[in-house]
Amino acid sequence: MTLPDYSFETLALARGARLVAGVDEVGRGPLAGPVTAAAVVLDTASIPDGLNDSKKLTPARREVLAGWIMAHCQWSVAHVAVGDIDRLNIYHAAHLAMCRAVAGLRRAPCHVLVDGNRIPADLGRPAEAVVGGDGRCLSIAAASILAKVLRDRIMVDLAQQHPGYGWEANAGYATPAHRRALLDLGVTPHHRRSFAPVHNILCKAPSASC
Repeated sequence: MTLPDYSFETLALARGARLVAGVDEVGRGPLAGPVTAAAVVLDTASIPDGLNDSKKLTPARREVLAGWIMAHCQWSVAHVAVGDIDRLNIYHAAHLAMCRAVAGLRRAPCHVLVDGNRIPADLGRPAEAVVGGDGRCLSIAAASILAKVLRDRIMVDLAQQHPGYGWEANAGYATPAHRRALLDLGVTPHHRRSFAPVHNILCKAPSASC
């Protein structure tokens, strides 16, 4: 199995960058909850073993690594709420979250490594897109872990406020149980009304106008 490495950061540093950040987002697909992005600057002298695409790690391992990142790295996390997701669309909301995460770093990075094939237009820093970056680039992998862990914590908290949707387990994604709960319990303020499964339920409600 190929693991992420530090080669993208090394190239940026060789070109003169003094501070390189990786940025990634999580939560484009769910029917509920925010989209979350993290930006992380790793210390080359102290990189933990096991950094990888957050989807390839167990929840327990993600928690351990997220704790290490928060204790030892420069990092920032940003959330974009459902109202802005519905207003902007999820693509632009995810890019807004990434821009906010980078802007929130204590020191502005000289270069940003962005997961995916597009660089957010308003990032404001020199950057490059890395397709599959969370599985290829250590800084992006760290960002993916932190974004995933902190968004999952939000969904656990929201699940306590709105029981029955299974958000503590499905993180707001469109599992069969979540879809059934939408039909049985209705739409909450934390559901994305612009997403088809939610929009369609709202349109079927009495007095709905779509």
